[in-house]
Amino acid sequence: MPTVRAAFRAECATLGAVLRGLSPADLDRPTGCPPWAVRELIAHVSTGAGRLTGMLAAPAPGAAEVDAAGYFGATKFAPEVDRARIDSARREARELPDPAAVAAEFDRAWQSADDAVGRQPPGWVVRTRHGDAMALAEFLVTRVVEVGVHGLDLAAALGREPWLTPAAAEVTTALLTGGRDVPAELGWDRLALVGRATGRVPLTDRERAVLDGAGMRRLAFAR
Repeated sequence: MPTVRAAFRAECATLGAVLRGLSPADLDRPTGCPPWAVRELIAHVSTGAGRLTGMLAAPAPGAAEVDAAGYFGATKFAPEVDRARIDSARREARELPDPAAVAAEFDRAWQSADDAVGRQPPGWVVRTRHGDAMALAEFLVTRVVEVGVHGLDLAAALGREPWLTPAAAEVTTALLTGGRDVPAELGWDRLALVGRATGRVPLTDRERAVLDGAGMRRLAFAR
């Protein structure tokens, strides 16, 4: 878990620095995750980054049942789950009127979660809001992915170069590939892989055929 925790901290710290430099107008920019504007997407990321604080305060389930790949299943994006996710981010965004408040809440959320992680013994198990029992280390992988991938969404909305950190890119690509090598004929670096595997960049028919031929798994991600 130390490597995953380091990736979580690095990606959150980098995103926090970006948020502290936003203007009020930036918060109202549209994103590629409709119907959210930047302020709502950040509220969603803050909630996700801080979710472990509450999870680790609850009783631990007996044994892990789902790993990080299993967490990203289609049921997480059923219509009713999507509606709840969208409405929650809208409510939370209304409580954060300016960039300073947005950045402060994100820093508070992820640092609280990181502190809670640091107090747990190896092998700790948590229960997600979807009811999954997961090893803490596996759930932390999903937090790295959420912060990193939505960071790509924010970079696009703000018209900036992507800032995915090397540590988060390593954790994310390991999840997306299942440890397999990406076919060399695709010519992808890690950023290209993450963008395409999470639906941020559409796959061509050729790319899809190459991935299928290589036995690369497909996980479900929201936009």
